[in-house]
Amino acid sequence: MLSGWREVTARRPWRISAKLLIVSSVVTVIGFSAICVNVMLDMRRGEEALARQTLQNLATSIESDVSRNIEIYDLSLKAVASNMLLPEIATVSKPIRHLILFDHAITARHFGAIQVFDAEGRLTIDASTLDPLPEDRSGEDYFRVHRDNPGAGLFISRPMLFRGAYSIVLSRRISDTDGGFLGVVAGSIRFSYFHELFERLNLDPEDTITVLKRDRTIMMRRPFDLDIIGTNLNDRQTWKADNLKAGGSYAGQGPVDPTPRLYVRSNGGGPMFVVAGKPLSAVFELWQKEAYRIGAVVLALILFMLASTLVLAREIGRRAEAERKLEEMATTDALTGLKNRRKFDSVIDVEWRRATRQKTPVALLMIDADHFKAYNDTFGHQAGDQLLVGIAICISDSVRRAGDCAARYGGEEFAVLLPDISAADAFKIAETIRRKVQGWSDEQATSTVSCGIASLVPTADLDWSILVAAADKALYAAKAGGRNQSVVASLPKLSLVA
Repeated sequence: MLSGWREVTARRPWRISAKLLIVSSVVTVIGFSAICVNVMLDMRRGEEALARQTLQNLATSIESDVSRNIEIYDLSLKAVASNMLLPEIATVSKPIRHLILFDHAITARHFGAIQVFDAEGRLTIDASTLDPLPEDRSGEDYFRVHRDNPGAGLFISRPMLFRGAYSIVLSRRISDTDGGFLGVVAGSIRFSYFHELFERLNLDPEDTITVLKRDRTIMMRRPFDLDIIGTNLNDRQTWKADNLKAGGSYAGQGPVDPTPRLYVRSNGGGPMFVVAGKPLSAVFELWQKEAYRIGAVVLALILFMLASTLVLAREIGRRAEAERKLEEMATTDALTGLKNRRKFDSVIDVEWRRATRQKTPVALLMIDADHFKAYNDTFGHQAGDQLLVGIAICISDSVRRAGDCAARYGGEEFAVLLPDISAADAFKIAETIRRKVQGWSDEQATSTVSCGIASLVPTADLDWSILVAAADKALYAAKAGGRNQSVVASLPKLSLVA
């Protein structure tokens, strides 16, 4: 009995189950995948931030170059407009007049010659010749703007064909001392300036550079498309100005073509601003290659881990099943299929302590085959074994609750533990077993069993051995009373009731 107690109370070594292993592996895979995804997203954001910074620097440098040249050219226009008010201009010769007006004017192959138009729009002075051909520009936007708006300042026209070359025209108003309109001084910056500027840059074929006026008119674009030049983005209903504010960026389809790009706008305050664009496929090209490589490695590791987990889980399951079978073999009577004495001692100890805590009754049946030795001697040991198997079947058929424990106690003696049941109900079960055995054995040779029943509510100062002793005494009382009957022990005085 003490050995059974020690066996039950001894701690079993902790063992991992197959389900726990699979769940742990799945959780690990999910966690590892989440970390990898987060790292890859951080890398993607880093690539985007780097591209945005590169495009910002590019747009800023282009805007600075354009603004600087426009400012320099504007200084020449201002000088000409100011010198036109000098009194001696009307009296000096044409060569001297050219020296006075265009002494500080810049000359470059991309800048058109400065021209002066009178209040009627007629060409009066041309920096490229002393005798200019007649021209009338009164219908041009740059002339009408200055004529109608004294405070227009520097006006930059839409891209146009000017003096045989596609250019943008820069102009200023010439006013007298009273603010009256005297004419317009105008010059041009040819498209060749922008082409040369863009060619100096190390750009990919799909990269775009767009130079726009503040009113969002496209002045120049790379790649060059004459159909797009001069377009005002305000006319594109699918494109809103808020998509790309000064100094901001935008990722997606732009207003000109359907290629998704990362667009960055310069943040300068000049008359023009620049938008640099790079295809998103190019921005994330290196990241995608790295993502595919890392993803393939991670996927291979995940597959390996899951495969290993499944193999280990199957081996754990096999081992658990083998251990279960071994444990069943170690706790099962080989002849009858009932629990053996060793298992019975463990179960009664556990149920006794549970009943003590919950203050519920525990009943015990002690069952013994009547005249078994004589039956064995008459019909042989093989028939005796068959008789014990038959009794075990009758017991198993009558005891069906999950907490009940039917065991071969020793030899021809059986024990049935019935937790949480009264003596009266235990007696009914004992009688059911006795009648089944009697009815079954009548077909071959008469054989009966005697049953001893004991039931009590255990307390902390009692040991379960008192229950076994009481049921055992009730069993001997049944045998002494003529066998083939059930007797209930009266506790605690252990008086017997037939």
